Amino acid sequence: MGANGSGKTTLLKVFAGVYEPTSGVIEVEGSVSALLDPNAGFNPDATGRENIVMRGMFMGMRPREIERHLVDIAEFTGLGDYLEMPSRTYSAGMTIRLAFATSTCVRPDILLMDEWLAAGDAQFMAAAQKRMADFVQDSSILVLASHSMPLLKEWCDIGVLLERGEVKMIDDVDRVIEAYEQKVADQARVLQDDR
Repeated sequence: MGANGSGKTTLLKVFAGVYEPTSGVIEVEGSVSALLDPNAGFNPDATGRENIVMRGMFMGMRPREIERHLVDIAEFTGLGDYLEMPSRTYSAGMTIRLAFATSTCVRPDILLMDEWLAAGDAQFMAAAQKRMADFVQDSSILVLASHSMPLLKEWCDIGVLLERGEVKMIDDVDRVIEAYEQKVADQARVLQDDR
């Protein structure tokens, strides 16, 4: 957690292998699935079904493996006939459904999620939360970046507070949230005093 520009998404991209660390070393043990950008691996002119295949390949899946999961992905999205339409015709919520369903069709050891999932509709969010609960219950690792303190409390045990690209605190998620909220309140008081 951290303010906008604190480095949450950048850190997730380092974990995903999108960026190289500027110092130090990142060691990742296990398979990683990153839900950082709902449009990653998608072609807006391709159909939803074609984009499932492309995103699967973007994730390192072989075409036969993607084919085995196609029915599950299609059912989970709830997009029906829209899967035969170009994804440029999709709403943001439809794109998120497609990206989430494809990215979670196999259980990676580590799931990286940026807060964009919150853009889904209520029915989809319920299904996504169930899938996430099953995922976390299977003893996998979820790394979640969000501004939503209730979401962080629900899904995280350990919190990491970032500020300008630096780790300021690692502790129990409730203690980190408390420290972050105190920092935000202090900054608001300083701004108020300056007026």
